[in-house]
Amino acid sequence: MERLSLSEGAYLVRLARKTIEVYLSGKMPAPPEDAPERLRREQGAFVTLYTHPERDLRGCIGIPLPEYPLIEATMRAAIASATEDPRFPPVSLKEMSNIIVEVSVLTPPEEIKFSDPKELPSMIRIGEDGLVIEAGVYGGLLLPQVPVEYDWSPEEYLMHLCIKAGLPSTYWLTGKMRLYKFSAQIFEEDSPRGKIIEKKLEKH
Repeated sequence: MERLSLSEGAYLVRLARKTIEVYLSGKMPAPPEDAPERLRREQGAFVTLYTHPERDLRGCIGIPLPEYPLIEATMRAAIASATEDPRFPPVSLKEMSNIIVEVSVLTPPEEIKFSDPKELPSMIRIGEDGLVIEAGVYGGLLLPQVPVEYDWSPEEYLMHLCIKAGLPSTYWLTGKMRLYKFSAQIFEEDSPRGKIIEKKLEKH
């Protein structure tokens, strides 16, 4: 899939911040009419919020599949990450001056085919692959930056993916699930309302 330019990524990060701030001020933000054409294509997106300067997670929700135009997916994810993440209380408008906004633009998930689940760690690239697991009514997703931030091995990555889905940590060894991988382009502020950069992940 065609990669976004830094200016297109910066547009999405600024859009995510503005969307949150408008929504928290009591209004419903409208999709911008001046969005670059590339951002009108349907694509998945996640918005992650971090406290500054501690860089503690403050919210992360997204739309993994290409269900909406990218600008709409970003706006929906932005509002949800600020107000609907069940792990955190809703973000306040005042708090936004101490929050860093990050937008991850996703490629469509591809199923990982395997014959023996013990092979799975060797099939996962830390720093490149985001993962989705589906097992009956259970499901979970981790973005590719997560195992890098926590310095997980591929085995630990699979264990935490299972935990995220509400499954036992070693469930992946049963092979009774579907596993998908995707990649992401990640853009973030270097400080609240600051310069926007493309985040490069270390590859293991």
